[in-house]
Amino acid sequence: MPIIEVDGLRKRYGDQVAVDDVSFAVDEGEIFGILGPNGAGKTTTVECVAGLRAPDDGRISVLGLDPRADRAGLRQVVGIQLQESQLPEKLTVAETLDLYSSFYPDPADWRDLVADLGLATKLRTRFGKLSGGQKQRLSIALALIGRPRIAILDELTTGLDPQARRDTWQLIKEVRDRGVTIVLVTHFMEEAERLCDRLAVIDAGRVVALDTPAGLVARVGAEQRIRFRPSEPLDDRLLTELPEVTSVTRDGSRVLVTGNDDVLLAVVTVLAREKIRPTDLRVEQATLDDAFVALTGRSINADEETKA
Repeated sequence: MPIIEVDGLRKRYGDQVAVDDVSFAVDEGEIFGILGPNGAGKTTTVECVAGLRAPDDGRISVLGLDPRADRAGLRQVVGIQLQESQLPEKLTVAETLDLYSSFYPDPADWRDLVADLGLATKLRTRFGKLSGGQKQRLSIALALIGRPRIAILDELTTGLDPQARRDTWQLIKEVRDRGVTIVLVTHFMEEAERLCDRLAVIDAGRVVALDTPAGLVARVGAEQRIRFRPSEPLDDRLLTELPEVTSVTRDGSRVLVTGNDDVLLAVVTVLAREKIRPTDLRVEQATLDDAFVALTGRSINADEETKA
């Protein structure tokens, strides 16, 4: 049985529709991703699931509880880290954890949490003095301190450097291994592909796809892309006439060949016959980003690129 069920969720802010008929279910023990660009309705969706916002329409069940009618009961089983949450800058890590522990009748031992999360040496450090990665680790601790069965993590790694992001990914896997079901909100393709068992892809307030990362990528097809620079002049017709090849394009001196699973062998055979050496050879498979473009018609970061 699903641990979370969302059916026909709708939420509007004035004339703006933030969430429009969103439905999905989350199974116990999985990392369920909600993937989409900024402004897609992801945060509004999970805030409704957590009982922080009242939906205009639809039904939500979390462990059999109605998030709005059973908010007190929901707080005991759901831990949440919000994208915009902040703490007083002068509050120390120990004071923060002690305060949050007081909200629960049977909290986890926060000393064990900080040891697991690498914060044991930061207990006397004020929140304002923590690095971005340390603040995110503290957010995880606060989301877990009530021994929740479900943890909702909203854009947890935004603003982190690549190493801190990877460290946080490892922490999320360890949290799941403890038996906590995780709902992960993200707009990072690599994060979704590495962590999530299943994904709901949300765009403009609607779920446009619901599948495993591999399942979403498979929708793009099994095409392979080969990029290389030919050591000698190359007549494109030598490649376009191959049955394994679907297209050949040029980017300056680089050649991009797209084709089926056998395209690499076919292209390399022709190049060898013509005594042409492929330098800087790269073979690429379809990615989750390709799947998102195929589903929505644009890159997940298209809006940010337009503003830049």
